[in-house]
Amino acid sequence: MKNPSLKTVPRWLVMLLSLSLAAPAVPQGLPQAAPDSRNALPSLGDTVSGDVSVGMERRLGDRVMRELRRDPDFLDDAVLLDHLQPMWTSLIEASKARGHIPVELEERFAWELFLVRDRSVNAFALPGGYVGTHLGLIAITATPDELASVLAHELSHVTQRHIARSIGGGQLSSFAGIAGLLLGILVASRSPDAANALITGGQAVAIQGQLNFSRDMEREADRVGFSVLTGAGFAPGGMAAMFEKLLQGSRLSDNQSFPYLRSHPLTTDRIGEARSRLGVEGAVVLPRTLTWALMQARARVLMEPREAALQRAQDLDRPAVLAAAIGPGERLAALYASALASTLRNDARRAEAALAAARPLAASEPSAALLVEMLALQGLIARREGLAAAAQLDRLLADPQALDSRALLLAQAQVALMPGASDRMAERAAERLQVWVALHGQDAAAWRSLSQLWTRLDQPLRSVRAEAEWAAALGDVIGAVDRLRSGQRLARSSSSRAEEVEAAIIDARLRDLEVRRRELMMEERRGG
Repeated sequence: MKNPSLKTVPRWLVMLLSLSLAAPAVPQGLPQAAPDSRNALPSLGDTVSGDVSVGMERRLGDRVMRELRRDPDFLDDAVLLDHLQPMWTSLIEASKARGHIPVELEERFAWELFLVRDRSVNAFALPGGYVGTHLGLIAITATPDELASVLAHELSHVTQRHIARSIGGGQLSSFAGIAGLLLGILVASRSPDAANALITGGQAVAIQGQLNFSRDMEREADRVGFSVLTGAGFAPGGMAAMFEKLLQGSRLSDNQSFPYLRSHPLTTDRIGEARSRLGVEGAVVLPRTLTWALMQARARVLMEPREAALQRAQDLDRPAVLAAAIGPGERLAALYASALASTLRNDARRAEAALAAARPLAASEPSAALLVEMLALQGLIARREGLAAAAQLDRLLADPQALDSRALLLAQAQVALMPGASDRMAERAAERLQVWVALHGQDAAAWRSLSQLWTRLDQPLRSVRAEAEWAAALGDVIGAVDRLRSGQRLARSSSSRAEEVEAAIIDARLRDLEVRRRELMMEERRGG
């Protein structure tokens, strides 16, 4: 059976669960503002009854995400996420500072931002604190502030518990009914008729109730999102600019490119309120940086993996195209897009030529220069040029900007797994990943790489445990339990002190996951 498509899921989820879009980006390391009573806005979400508890909402989100992670359009691009995650974290911190995230919500929700490989302009929230953004949205934003305005708006749907209110109120009688609705929506890509059937009969009452709240929820998310946006340090003009861009874009093109606006049309009231919140200084939107121009270029290339689209992106290196570009930012973005497309098409000569032309344009902005060199490393890894990749990696790791880069951490593992790599390279990569997963236990890609490294280093017990954690991070609890049980059997044949410690960790994790497995089995028996 074909997996559900992320390209269809967000549109239906947005329609049914009053999800939405609009918010600007946030720099890391900003001082946290003290909670401001003026921003402790009345919350529609406060009236949510016990029908949808915080724990139930998280379980619903986890269940949906288990399906979405299997879809090929679920994209874990570490380079893009390295730049979006600080933005997302800053918005969350600003929301906490304003009292919008109580302790229970902070501890129980996932607060995870993820990417969808889709050219349409959309972002959406899911139960339990998951927020997805399409690459098409990133591609049209001129500044981080515009994207941050969308994410702040989506975050506010989560913190105000609009999703729980939409599916609560006694309109759906059980976890099974709610989960069944959500999971049924995922079938839409396989059978539109099945999706249509979901919104008939008894479910129509729930949906109509949701639509009645939609306008109030959208306006509340605008208002709360604006306070979060500015509290996180983004230009307040980003929200109004994003609204206007969405409206203009939808007028110029009615080709299914703006699914958000089809479900949540912008009203003159919403746009007027966004403008009215701006003072004279607030109307200013920060100029696009070279780094953001590269993020847009990367999103544009990755959102369309078809050969014809990659060919068009590759041709952006042609002299006529570069001559028509306005300013160094557009020229740099064109060259980066061409180099990335050439890398994906295995055209090393053309990729290297585009990167060589991009380097002097990026030199004035260290973070942009780092991105160009990381793309060069991506090409070397793709071509399996181990020695050159190791040398490039060493140069990048010497850059203080790169110390917290997840993309480079995963690249280091890839280089260490290449033929000819030394044991010491693999050990260094494994050590860094071990520290990383201790802090980011839900990072499936990191656990997967760590498992491969431990296998490379002839550490089978550690490898099995890391593989189990990889399965658990993907939501495959049964698979994780099976791997941990095999780890227990393996541990019985070992007398190493180090492996005794690892065996104890495996035993503890197995107990935890067995409890979770039983919970899932009970939910299945109840039909949820």
